[in-house]
Amino acid sequence: MIEVLKQQFTPDMTPEDKLNRTREFLQIIALKIMYDKGVFDNIAFTGGTALRILFNLRRFSEDLDFSLISKKGYNFEKINQDLIYGLKLYGLDVESRPETDKNVHSSFLKFSGLLKELGFSPLKGQKISVKVEVDTNPPAGGKVEKTIVNKVYMLGITHFDLPSMFSTKLSACFYRKYTKGRDFYDLVWYLSKGIKPNFRLLNNAIKQIEGSAPRINEENFKDFLLNKIDKVDFSLVRKDVERFLEDKSELKLLDKKIIKDNIRKLMYRD
Repeated sequence: MIEVLKQQFTPDMTPEDKLNRTREFLQIIALKIMYDKGVFDNIAFTGGTALRILFNLRRFSEDLDFSLISKKGYNFEKINQDLIYGLKLYGLDVESRPETDKNVHSSFLKFSGLLKELGFSPLKGQKISVKVEVDTNPPAGGKVEKTIVNKVYMLGITHFDLPSMFSTKLSACFYRKYTKGRDFYDLVWYLSKGIKPNFRLLNNAIKQIEGSAPRINEENFKDFLLNKIDKVDFSLVRKDVERFLEDKSELKLLDKKIIKDNIRKLMYRD
């Protein structure tokens, strides 16, 4: 497995690029195990990693985020157990402890020895991790699709459609308790694609956080975005996202004026 992983590297890659690609390789193996175990009958892939793996987003991501779509047969402890067992069959030294006491079930897959074997660290004990999260109480209104992916392995992934993922991303951008630059990079990607959000899901997501829905629709969506973007510190955005970008020149696009100009020009075609 180490040799297969090394084949993902090229001589011109920076250590940062190699670390990002190592984590992505581990994410894909985890998704393969979940697919083989039928986990996608219960959960839908969403978030930044889903955008990258399914739609070729040009930034790397750290977490595997999912939303529960069917409670029947869902068992996060078993999912975590299957991941540990499956990853060890791939020759990887991994440990994880699931947490299920909140609405978001989570675990950190912590890999020991890998960074040393790849030459990234002199310390065998230094770990690289992948966080797995399942929102067991997602807001209503998300729509699901299934896509065949060919990334190292061929597998089928159940996921939110792009309008639904856009809505959850908007909620994260503007209602998260802290600024996460990766969210805003993704926002720019959605805007560049002219994707219309799933307004039902967006309003439900905001209501779940704030206690009331702002009744966002196609007519007032631009004003909503322009108002929210005004309050964002894009120096923090650029600082957070830089290490995850394939092309650092894209940092220049994370500019308040550029984004607001593009929001004003936003048009949807039915």
